[in-house]
Amino acid sequence: MYAERASRLPGAVVWTNTPGEPGAGRVLPDGCMDLLWNDGRLLVAGPDTRAYVTEGEPTAWAGVRFYPGTAPGFLGVPAHEVRDRRVDLADLWPASDVRRLRGRIEASADTVTALEDVALERAADVERPDPLLREVVTALDSGHPVSATADQLHLGARQLHRRCLAAFGYGPKTLARILRLQRALALARDGVPFAETAVRAGYADQAHLARDVKELAGVPLGELLGRSGG
Repeated sequence: MYAERASRLPGAVVWTNTPGEPGAGRVLPDGCMDLLWNDGRLLVAGPDTRAYVTEGEPTAWAGVRFYPGTAPGFLGVPAHEVRDRRVDLADLWPASDVRRLRGRIEASADTVTALEDVALERAADVERPDPLLREVVTALDSGHPVSATADQLHLGARQLHRRCLAAFGYGPKTLARILRLQRALALARDGVPFAETAVRAGYADQAHLARDVKELAGVPLGELLGRSGG
């Protein structure tokens, strides 16, 4: 069972996923990166460009999902270096520091809050995220074209791409596409018919929505949501 709540870290979400039925799980791209806790391990989930499918016996997970563009400053690594990867935190931070943090979380009566505390303390020790990155997300998530977003932020196309690659793991076009997917999924999960979902989310038509979902999520929209298009 999956559950989430707003984190004390601005813009972040704290979540847990307890074991359910055996089989594959599907994590969809959302423009975010996560700090993960699983079976005594601290991991980092890099930004996904396609659905990440988990296999094997399900286990309990906990995570802090950072607002898009904010995790690289926290981790000290450009987002594109961990794109489409799950990386042990000890590969990014000193192993001794990670061992200390693991021990602290394991000893806590509330591992989820302890994991969130680690994120909060680290965030207090690094530079605050560039506010321009939030403006990029806001503009693209509103459906603004990439060129208009660059102009609005007084950036050249190459500058915007370079900033996005480091902050989000991919260029602004891919980020816009992933944010559009998440808008569509939110509408469809609320019961909006697929044709209307396509228009409201910014797709050319329902066929365009169907192609994008299949490519990014790996399965058709109806199968993803467990219902027909209607």
